[in-house]
Amino acid sequence: MSLLFRNARMFKAAMNLYPPYWGTGISVTEVSPDFRRMVVRLKARFYNGNAFGTHFGGSLYSMCDPHYALLLIPLLGPGYVIWDKAARIDFLRPGRGTLTAVFDWNDQQLAEIRAQTADGGKCLPERTLDIVDSDGKAVARLWKQLYVRRKQP
Repeated sequence: MSLLFRNARMFKAAMNLYPPYWGTGISVTEVSPDFRRMVVRLKARFYNGNAFGTHFGGSLYSMCDPHYALLLIPLLGPGYVIWDKAARIDFLRPGRGTLTAVFDWNDQQLAEIRAQTADGGKCLPERTLDIVDSDGKAVARLWKQLYVRRKQP
């Protein structure tokens, strides 16, 4: 497993240096030491808005794109193939100010993935989260489906 996934602080720093994030106002503000939780924020900047004075929808999706899959890599270990399979974002209201998305995995979800892949089969876990504004109101809802399978020996 890459050194990046062995240390949550290093992972967070690397994500914040990632040019598509650094250049759009997206930042990873928290990664728990056990990689079970990540908080991502999108700050409004003069260069990342749309024609309506709100956040560009592509930025809202970008702030959420890889994180469920990336968190699974250290949680499951090197014996798994993990990919994003499908996604959908529903815009609920205009996004203004600082927006936040929280990604997490719990013991039950990880156990289900391990059980479904134990015999070499695939697992297609689905996750939903709300992107919220500073008042805690949902501005968008993200749905993700991942593909997880044990690597062939």
